[in-house]
Amino acid sequence: MIASMTGFARREASGPWGTLVCELRSVNHRFLETGFRLPEELRGLEHELRQAFARDLKRGKVDCTFAYRAAQGAERALDLDAEALARLLARVREVSAQMPKGLAAMSPLEALRWPGVIRDAGTGAEQLLGAARELAASTLADLIATRTREGARLRELLEQRCTALGSLVEQVRARLPEVQSHVRARLDERLTELEANVDHDRLEQELALLLQRLDVDEELDRLSAHIEEIRRVVVGSDSGGAAGRRLDFLMQELNREANTLSSKSQDLETTRAAVDMKVVIEQMREQVQNIE
Repeated sequence: MIASMTGFARREASGPWGTLVCELRSVNHRFLETGFRLPEELRGLEHELRQAFARDLKRGKVDCTFAYRAAQGAERALDLDAEALARLLARVREVSAQMPKGLAAMSPLEALRWPGVIRDAGTGAEQLLGAARELAASTLADLIATRTREGARLRELLEQRCTALGSLVEQVRARLPEVQSHVRARLDERLTELEANVDHDRLEQELALLLQRLDVDEELDRLSAHIEEIRRVVVGSDSGGAAGRRLDFLMQELNREANTLSSKSQDLETTRAAVDMKVVIEQMREQVQNIE
């Protein structure tokens, strides 16, 4: 089953540690690109989340945003890391000894703000990280479900376009005998107007060569084969998650065959059908751009 690359999911969770909100937005992209906006308390989860997204998603630009609000009135037991503070002060003294006199020294508040000097001694940090993992997993599941539902709608649209394109192919195919007869009749009329004596065997040879140059059976067969391949990819489960890339290639092949059909055409109705084919193919291509 195909899936769309566009989608949105949002979930919220609360606990003793406060409130977490996770939002995922996904749009089209050639490859998988994930971006994260995380609060300082969740920075350590970025690599883990990136790996989780890569396991479940194949393509798309995914933006993950976490918002965290600590519980009001919650007491946080903060410990001072004496060793980290001692190392920091030792470096400050070394730097101060080399600086000109009169420059301001580090204040105690600045020392406490240094990363690692103050640490959370409670168990709330681990609870918060665990809750963030669960929230990210559930939000990702919602995003995948949204992309799958959108993919089902895209499948219906592509099936409609395939049916329309197949009808145009059969319309041109059914008209081929009439086109060939028209070419022969037009040539006979031209010879009659010229009142020329011709070798009938040579005339048949030239007519056969002309009809061969105008023959579009091969293009029609390829168009039909590509349509069937599109249907197989859309409903199949063996695409390995890269259905969008294969469908994009098939759109290029469809367009190439339609262009060849148009260039070979010596019949107005066939030319119009070829133009209609290219319109349908372009509509399909726009839908395929959304497929994972």
